[in-house]
Parts: sequence; C-alpha cells; structure tokens
Amino acid sequence: MKQFAQPSAAEVAKLETFINVTLWGSIQNSDGSVKKSVYFYEPDLVPNYSYPTSIDWSNWWSWNQAASYATDRAYDYVHVTAAYWSLYRVARNYPSLVKIHTWQWYLNQAVFTVVRMTNGDVGYADDGLMDETVIRFLLDDLKREGLTANATLVESRMQARAANWATERYPYVNFVLPVVFAHTSFRSFGSEMAWDSTGQEGVYAWSKYFNDTVTAENVINSVIAYQPTVPHWGYNGNARRYWDNIYGGKLQRIERQIHHYGSGLNALPLMSQYQSSPDDYYLLRVAFGGISGPTTNIDQGGFASASFHSFADTLMWDAYSGDYGPNFVGHSLGMGTFIINHPDFGWQALGGNVLSTSPVVRVQPRDTLRRRVFISPLGTLLSLDAGAFSMITFDPTTKSVSLTIVPAAEGAPSAASAPHGRLVVSQTALIPNVRLLKPSKPLTQDAGAWVIPFSSGSATVTLT
Repeated sequence: MKQFAQPSAAEVAKLETFINVTLWGSIQNSDGSVKKSVYFYEPDLVPNYSYPTSIDWSNWWSWNQAASYATDRAYDYVHVTAAYWSLYRVARNYPSLVKIHTWQWYLNQAVFTVVRMTNGDVGYADDGLMDETVIRFLLDDLKREGLTANATLVESRMQARAANWATERYPYVNFVLPVVFAHTSFRSFGSEMAWDSTGQEGVYAWSKYFNDTVTAENVINSVIAYQPTVPHWGYNGNARRYWDNIYGGKLQRIERQIHHYGSGLNALPLMSQYQSSPDDYYLLRVAFGGISGPTTNIDQGGFASASFHSFADTLMWDAYSGDYGPNFVGHSLGMGTFIINHPDFGWQALGGNVLSTSPVVRVQPRDTLRRRVFISPLGTLLSLDAGAFSMITFDPTTKSVSLTIVPAAEGAPSAASAPHGRLVVSQTALIPNVRLLKPSKPLTQDAGAWVIPFSSGSATVTLT
C-alpha cells in the first residue's frame, strides 16, 4: 500500500519480486485460493530443518502443514488483492517502475483473487473484512478502465454480500452463542473473533455503495460508540481494542491498546460519511484522529509497532509489528488534507497549513500522502493517481480552485517522479449552487483522470 501512496523504484522492485516469487504460486495457488501460511510446524515432514528451540511450539497457532495450507479464511484474500491492486496502480501511473508484468496483469490478478474468495467455499467471505475498502477502489478502477465484464462480476459478488447484511440489525457483530446453541442455524456476522471491530469497514463501504442507508447509518453509530475524540495523541480516534496483543504482540496481555489497526480501518467509514455530510465536523475530528494514528506507530528507523501499551507501568510500543499492516492500509486509503470553514474557528486545514484566508484561501498540504484534498464547502474530493499536491488556492466567491502539482512530494527523496499528473475530481456531497469542477483549459482525460503535463518541475491547474 505504501507503493500505491508514494512509489519508490527500489521498493517497487522488491514488491514485484515478492509477488512473482513468493505470493503467486506459493502463498496463492494457481486456482486463486490463498493459503493461511507457507510456514508450518511438523518436524516429521522436514527432518533436515531445525525449528528454533526458543519458541513454544505447543500453542494453538503452531499450525501443521494442513492447517497452514488451508485456504478457507477470507481475510487472507483481501491482503493478496491489495498487493496486486497497489502494483496495478504503480504500473498504470508510473509505468517505468514496473518490469515484470503489465498493469492489466496485476489488475486481473486482483479480480481473480476477489472472485475466488467469493466462490462460496471460503469462510468469513460474508463478513465485513479488514482492508476491503481496497475492493471498493478496485471496482472503481475497473469502471474507469472500461472493463465492464469484470466490474459487473465484482459488483455482483459484493451486492450478494450486502443483500445479506441488509437483513441483519447488526451485520458487523459476531454473536458468541452458548454451547447449547452450537448446532442451531444462527449466523455469525462481523468477525471470526467476538470482540473485533473488523466488520464495520466493509459493511459500511458496500451498504453505502448499494444505497442501503439504514445499514450504513447503523455502522456509523456503532463506530462512534467505540472510537472517541479526545485531546490526546493516543486516544483521539483510537478504536477500543483490548485483546490483540495476546495474538500479535510480544508483550501478551489484555489492556487498552493505543492505535492498533482498529484506528485506521474504522476511520474509513467515518471519513467517507463525513465527505457525504461535510457539515458534520465531529465525524471529521474522529476520522482524522483515527487515520493519523497509524503514523505514530512508526519509529525513526522505520519499524512499525502493532500497538502502544497503555498500562501506566509500561507506556511503550510493542516490540512486534504484529498485525500493523491493516492500520497502514487505513491510513493510505484515507489520509489527505481537509479544508473546512468551521463556524467557531474559521478556515482550517486538517493535514495542511492555512497560509492566508483573504481574499482567497491558500493551503499548503502537509499530510503524509499529498495525494488527496477535500474542500468541504464544495463537497469535492481531489485525488491524484500520480504526482503530489504542493499548493491549493480556493476562492469561496467564485468557487474556483487552483492547484499546484509536482512530480513527487517535497521531502521524500526516494519517491519516484511522476511522468505527469493524473487528477480525479469527485463530487461527494450535494451542495447548493455547486457543480462538478472541471479544468478551465482543455486537458486529456484517461481512465477518469485528467492528464496534466509538467513544465519546469510543476504544473498549475485551475478548476471551475
């Protein structure tokens, strides 16, 4: 996902090798099914391999080969889909960086994985899944590319899941039943673990897409019940999580975790809902806290911790990365600069610096991506498939926007330079007297993106 957000030539090369040597044909079988693991504990099968003696292999997670090679867990498929989709985005928008396959191959592999996941024989495929906002992005890209057959296929699979959720009051909750009910026909929704808040992201994304406003609202009400806004770096936007260090941490205990992946992923529904209701500043505050939270896990050496231990006798980051990855997915799919005119505080930019407010509003994006800008008074989301935003100028009177775009974000020396900017303009909310912005001068449009040539290292585009 980092390559989707800010590709680097050296990192893309490593990811290509991983996908084509380790992922495709090893983790993922030729029929599209995805193993839970390729590492297993079964000494009789590998007599020449010495398992580390410092590890207690008697725990339940010491899978034998059959358990590791099982392909019945839908959560694993989404991570594989994300890997393919991110390289599709790189190959499509930074074509010189990708050497092994075409963008079409990576896009088709992503579709192949989603279709295999929803064939009916993979467990939890009817639950909301961690990271599955990626599938929502994938569907948008299939439509933008004009790949109607694949778009229709993915959409139909997602619609079948959403139709099930529409019949449930709490489709993102997993009900733990007493033993007496173990063989009843009750259906468990939400997650493989009763305490998880992993189902909300996907249930919201597809309920909103298919216009099931009741279920979408239920999800939002659920998330804001356990994800607060608090004037504290750790608790602001921090979804309540208590148990995951037992399974993914080095210090294994039950405690309130700070910025476990619940923060980044559960912020995505809130941010999407805010962009549809840009006057709801509470949603923005919680969402921005949750989407920003995953950056605190990363130390100066680049190590990303699974979560921060909140007990007063510890107050430190866990020594394992654990399941940090989904947290970064939430960050990369949701982070941006959000320009608002707050009734109490005036012009503000979450993720940016407001340089002036009269006669026009000038904002310098300072978020980690520099790829998204949301202008609240217009209900408009500006997204870059390639390039980075350097300056945003908004005229509230004329409702025009001027953008300065550069090939790579300032301060990111390893970031690849985009051959040209690729701008997507989306209207996320209906605002009176506001129409969809378009470039004031003719530009070529390719797969839904305005193609913007650079001149002397930058480009300026006016939208009206």
